[in-house]
Amino acid sequence: MIQPRKWPILTEEEKKDEQKIKVVAARMRDKHPQDIIRWGIEQLGVSSLALACSFGCEDIALLDMALKVNPDLDIFYLDTDLHFKETYEVRDRLSGKYQKQFIRVSPDLTLEEQAVKYGEKLWKKDPNLCCNLRKVEPLKKYLRNYQGWITGIRREQAPTRAHAEVVEWDQGFQLIKLNPLAFWNSKQVWNYIFKNQLPYNPLHDHRYPSIGCEPCTRPVLPGEDPRAGRWSGTDKIECGLHNSPVS
Repeated sequence: MIQPRKWPILTEEEKKDEQKIKVVAARMRDKHPQDIIRWGIEQLGVSSLALACSFGCEDIALLDMALKVNPDLDIFYLDTDLHFKETYEVRDRLSGKYQKQFIRVSPDLTLEEQAVKYGEKLWKKDPNLCCNLRKVEPLKKYLRNYQGWITGIRREQAPTRAHAEVVEWDQGFQLIKLNPLAFWNSKQVWNYIFKNQLPYNPLHDHRYPSIGCEPCTRPVLPGEDPRAGRWSGTDKIECGLHNSPVS
């Protein structure tokens, strides 16, 4: 007897068909995140898929899962040159633990060049432009080399992510996007980190559930939304990397 496939496979034509990808997402949403990563690698090939790592708790869990599936998977991070020192420190600890060199993706402009062109502390005057220059555009250039990317976004994190699927067609970057933790809650993420004794950013223990650039991130007060500490004092809630489909 022919055994049914463990999970769906897309043809080359279907990889860019949003409706087909929605069907796959519906069938994959109950799979373990590690199985979703495995599907992505089997579907696209390890050299055509990359994991975006901000070194926050979700990405640390995903990094561990992904490297257990295939240690050759590319892991990259967007270095805005504005991260907390603790973020760089946990990057180095993880690199040592896994004996893995993470790919640094940097903006075209240094902070000094940006200040000359746009003025000092652009993140205060125009945070959208700053994020675009230091995150979105570098990511867009980097992802041209891939057919898919893996992110740590979860539905629970914010209203803008409430409809994220485990598999999506990323309209902005024109490739397949995997969100293996989309249906996980914060407790599941931390249980995985503690069970596997993974290094994590100590700022998480000091009311920083979501960690971005140092000038734009503050501790979250009791009762606040977990992402309330990002771009506090502005109406900005996303950096522009993730534009999940709306219901």
